[in-house]
Amino acid sequence: MITKKGINASPGVAIGPALVLDTEEYRIPHRTIDPAQLPAQVRNLDAALDASRQEVSELRLAAARKLGDETAAIFSFHEQFIADPKLRAGVVDLIEQHRFTAAYAFAQVMNQRQKLFRNVADPYLKERVRDLYDIEKRVLRHILGRTREDMTRLTEPVIVVAHDITPSQAISFDRRLILAFAINVGGQTSHMSIIARMLGIPAVVALNDITTDVSGGETIVVDGSNGIVVANPDKETLNRYREQQREFERFNIQLRALRDEPAVTRDGLPVQLLANIEVPEEVSRAIEAGAEGVGLYRTELLFLSSPRLPTEEQQYEAFRAALRAAQGRPVVIRTIDLGADKLAPGMSAQQDHNPVLGLRSLRYCLIHLDMFKVHLRAILRASVEGDMRIMFPMIATVMELRQAKATLADVMEDLDEEGIAFRRNVPIGMMVETPAAALLAGAFARECAFLSIGTNDLTQYTLAVDRANERVAQLYSAHNPAVVRLIHQVIRNARRYKVSVSLCGEMAGNTLYTQLLLGLGLQRFSMAPGDIPAVKRIVRSTTIERCRQIARKVIEFDADRQVLNYLREELRSIVPEEDA
Repeated sequence: MITKKGINASPGVAIGPALVLDTEEYRIPHRTIDPAQLPAQVRNLDAALDASRQEVSELRLAAARKLGDETAAIFSFHEQFIADPKLRAGVVDLIEQHRFTAAYAFAQVMNQRQKLFRNVADPYLKERVRDLYDIEKRVLRHILGRTREDMTRLTEPVIVVAHDITPSQAISFDRRLILAFAINVGGQTSHMSIIARMLGIPAVVALNDITTDVSGGETIVVDGSNGIVVANPDKETLNRYREQQREFERFNIQLRALRDEPAVTRDGLPVQLLANIEVPEEVSRAIEAGAEGVGLYRTELLFLSSPRLPTEEQQYEAFRAALRAAQGRPVVIRTIDLGADKLAPGMSAQQDHNPVLGLRSLRYCLIHLDMFKVHLRAILRASVEGDMRIMFPMIATVMELRQAKATLADVMEDLDEEGIAFRRNVPIGMMVETPAAALLAGAFARECAFLSIGTNDLTQYTLAVDRANERVAQLYSAHNPAVVRLIHQVIRNARRYKVSVSLCGEMAGNTLYTQLLLGLGLQRFSMAPGDIPAVKRIVRSTTIERCRQIARKVIEFDADRQVLNYLREELRSIVPEEDA
């Protein structure tokens, strides 16, 4: 039994077979084959070993010519390892004795070799585990014929174990067959984590090397609430987690009973709880969870889930479907937020040395106006179907906001000339995701109908911490005093200029922060649908006066650890069993 601690990305407990994807997205399924196919599997293995050895030999010779014998020695190790008769014998034994496929048998043997290397004391040998990863991928490429499995065609429920999952991959999976995610990299606000929460799928990220500790088909436990993954659990551990599963479901049933209750504090302050969605189909789930509307529709998933850019008609149909499903409730559509780790067809991560600070989001749209105008046309055409608001993301300067509004005005003029109906008075707002926007919130409030605080990126840019980087995840905290003060400043400026303000980052759905945000003056929260009942429970358990006292105290702190400990104590004082 192996226990790994990572970062809790999406709550819940899942138990099931592992489906291990390597960094090149190969699926190595655990299955037995007909005895008549065994000789063919051995021949496939031999051919792959021969081809891999030949490749490495050519690399060794080329390295010797260009970089010298010392560098070439790296490939000599690879060549000798692949040619080792004991390696082949171990794989053939698994094929013949257990009727494994060549790919699965080879992956099992390499997994064992990697564990041995990681456990030795000698630092040189320990470092060689990286070479084993490279060897494994090379041979598997040949065994599998360089083909990749279609991950949209799963046939049984699995727990996906991978180095990383892109947003487009995550939404392409059949969510009915994904029990959980266990990922090497990432943080609580990486896009993989956000999507897992949106889908209500347990997930643990920042596990570093879970892909080497787990083999395909092994039973694993993913405890997304506490950030723990257990491979090959013993009977006692399995029973304990099965009881946790049942307890988690009982707790959720209690929370769902709050669905039709109003989100009002004990002293009568009404609070609006909205949902973040990725696709139109999630609107119904959001309403079922008690959402009063959609506070954030992330439109970029339309672009990430298709091999080519969606047409105006495809976008229009999606937006119209969301508005119709909302049945008159407000729907805030955020314009395309592409870039960084969200790459649409034709976008390349190599175009920027630092994509998070590069040509992304609104900046990208203002450069690619043809694409942006098609997008805005689709949004405006759908606006006649309901209570739609338009929101521009990732704005740092007033000029950017004015350019975006001018582009929208151009599109309105075009639609007018073509006689196409749209709502002329659709409210226009913006995301506050940069320190610049937070500090200039007063200026922006004079030009917008509403502001929405995106704490995921605001925290990232304020603290200079990549929110998807597990190596600095411990430095990323939305409760850092600098972030809290920026949020407070935005809320105050919004009130001063009488524009509505919401918060739609992951902070909104975390019950640890509910009382603090209420105390800072926030009355509109937007979150993953699954988080709404728990947040509503806190709202109904507290008073606005208590929340204001909490906020006044927090504003005085100068260390995030002080804020965290204080908020935990305050949360447990009203709901003692709440896991903060």
